[in-house]
Amino acid sequence: MALSYMTGFGNEFETEALPGALPVGRNSPQKCAYGLYAEQLSGSAFTAPRATNSRTWMYRMRPSVRHTNRFEPASFPLWKSAPCPEPASQPIGQFRWDPIPLPSEKTNFLEGIRTMTTAGDVLTQTGMASHTYVFNQDMVDDYFFNADGEMLVVPEMGGLRIATECGILEVHPGEICLLPRGIMFKVAAMNEQARGYICENYGARFTLPERGPIGANALANARDFKTPIAAYEEKETDCRVWIKWCGNFYSTDIGHSPLDVVAWHGNFAPFKYDLKDFCTVAAVLYDHPDPSIFTVLTAPLGEPGTANVDFVIFPPRWMVAEDTFRPPWYHRNIMSEFMGLIYGQYDAKEEGFVPGGMSLHNLMLPHGPDTDGFEKASNSDLEPMKLDGTMAFMFETRYPQQVTEFGANLETLQNDYIDCWKGLDKRFDGTVEGKK
Repeated sequence: MALSYMTGFGNEFETEALPGALPVGRNSPQKCAYGLYAEQLSGSAFTAPRATNSRTWMYRMRPSVRHTNRFEPASFPLWKSAPCPEPASQPIGQFRWDPIPLPSEKTNFLEGIRTMTTAGDVLTQTGMASHTYVFNQDMVDDYFFNADGEMLVVPEMGGLRIATECGILEVHPGEICLLPRGIMFKVAAMNEQARGYICENYGARFTLPERGPIGANALANARDFKTPIAAYEEKETDCRVWIKWCGNFYSTDIGHSPLDVVAWHGNFAPFKYDLKDFCTVAAVLYDHPDPSIFTVLTAPLGEPGTANVDFVIFPPRWMVAEDTFRPPWYHRNIMSEFMGLIYGQYDAKEEGFVPGGMSLHNLMLPHGPDTDGFEKASNSDLEPMKLDGTMAFMFETRYPQQVTEFGANLETLQNDYIDCWKGLDKRFDGTVEGKK
C-alpha cells in the first residue's frame, strides 16, 4: 500500500481506516460503528498536566485483553535490562567497536537485539539501555510490546517496515522511529539484511527539547514528525505475542492478529522522523558550542536541564566559526555517551569509527578528537567549510552506562582504541609567548 502520514509532534491526531469508524465528540454512540470496541491506551498518569498528558483512544475488533492469554516465561538471552547483574569483565575506560557481524542463520528482529550497555534501573523506570539489532527474517505471526520503556530505533543498514496498532511505518537509514511503551508491533526487513541501533528509554517519554535563547526556530520542528494512518490486520490464524515486563520476557498464544485497530485519535502513537530535516545552529565567531545544540529529542529528569536520555546527532553542516578548534573539544562531563555512525565519517575520528560501529565514553572519563583529528583541526584554514555526507548520533544519559558481557567480549571490540590518542604528546614551551 502507498503510505501517507499525518504530521506533527505532541498534538492530537485522528485517523480511520473505514469511514465512520471514528466517533466524534458528543456524537459518540453507545455502540461503536462496525461492532468495534473502544479502548484507551495511556502513556502518562491520568492526571498528568495537559502539556505532558498522553493517551490514545483506539477503536478495535477486540479489546486488547483478548490479545493476551496465559503468559509463559520466554528468553532473549542477549537482551539485557538495567541493573545488569553480569560481572564486569572489562575495567572502566573508553570503548569502541566495529559493527557487529550479520547473522548467517534465520533471525528475526527480537532475536537479533544485542544489548551493549545498561544504565539506571528498569524497576524504578529510570535510565536506559543501548542495543544493536541485526536480522534477516520478518516477524509474520509474532508480535511484541515493551512494558518497560519506549524504543527509539535508528536504522543503519536496510529499511524497516514496522506494523503497529496505529498503522504502518517504513523507516530507512537516515530516519528514526519511536515505538511508545506498550504499543504492539511487528518488524519486517525491506532488504535482505537489516542492522541498526536502539535506545530503550525506561524514563520519561522523549519529547522535543526547549530551544531557550535559540527562539522559535531551528533544531527539530514538530511538523516534520510523522505518525501513521490507521491500517488494521484482520486474520484468524495462530499468532504469538511477546512481552517485556520488568526486565523479563513472556509469551502468549492467541488465534488472531492483535493489530486490529480500525480507527484512533490521541497523542500517544508511534512516529518517524527524517534526520535530514534537522536544522542546525552554530557559532560564527569563537568558541565551540556544546553538543546540546544538536539535540533532536530529550527524555527529561526532574533536575532542570538534565536528561534521563538525550538523542543527539552530528549531521551535515557548515563550519564557519572565525577562530576556533572545530571538532568537539577534549572534555570530561557528567553525561555518559554511547555513539553510533549511520553513514559517512565522524569529523573528530575519521579513522576507526565506521558506519555500524559504536563507542562509549562514560561520565567523567576524558575523550575527544584523535591525534589526526587534532592535527587537522589545528592547522585547517579558518574559512567556511561544508561537513557533508555524514550522520553520527549519541544516546547520552546522566547515568553511568555499564558494558554488558556481550559487549565486553564482542569480537569487534577495538582493544587498541586508546592508542588513537598516543600522538598527543607534550608540546609545552615556556619560552614562547602564546597567541593573545
